[in-house]
Amino acid sequence: MALNFWRDAPTKIKRILTIAVFFLLSIIITVSGVLTPLTLEEADKIKKGLEEIQENVNIQLIFGNNFMICLIMFIPLVGPIFGSYVLYNTGVVIAAQGTAEGFPSLVVFLFLFIFPFTWLEFLSYSTALAESVWLTWRMIQHKGKKELVNTSILISICAVMLLAAAIIEFAVILHFVGLE
Repeated sequence: MALNFWRDAPTKIKRILTIAVFFLLSIIITVSGVLTPLTLEEADKIKKGLEEIQENVNIQLIFGNNFMICLIMFIPLVGPIFGSYVLYNTGVVIAAQGTAEGFPSLVVFLFLFIFPFTWLEFLSYSTALAESVWLTWRMIQHKGKKELVNTSILISICAVMLLAAAIIEFAVILHFVGLE
């Protein structure tokens, strides 16, 4: 029955469902990083490295970093492997921040979802990972050239979402950290 649904469903619905599945997988992979046990020394070291980056943070840096990561996630076969690595390491950084500040890491991770930039970033990455799978499948079917049109459109949509996310994230950083 599920196979019939998938076979009969319009392509747009299949793509949305694929993105939703990758959104959930992205959360699970990131949470696995969040739940990675860290010593206080490891957490402090990671947090200090992050603080050094935050001293020079700006919208271009946030957007450029996130968009480059997202672009790599679009690459067939390589994208999902790279994306899983990045998402896991993001979770470890969140765990380090939580541990260093004395907060439960999972609470810190969940807290991030009150900000729109978190949703936009996860949605962009999930879209890229889903499209990587679609592009791989279409290449196997010898329809890769046609799929590149969809890939280009989705890259543009992700770019806009990540730019909006970077603007929001920088505003949040300015508000809470007070960088100038």
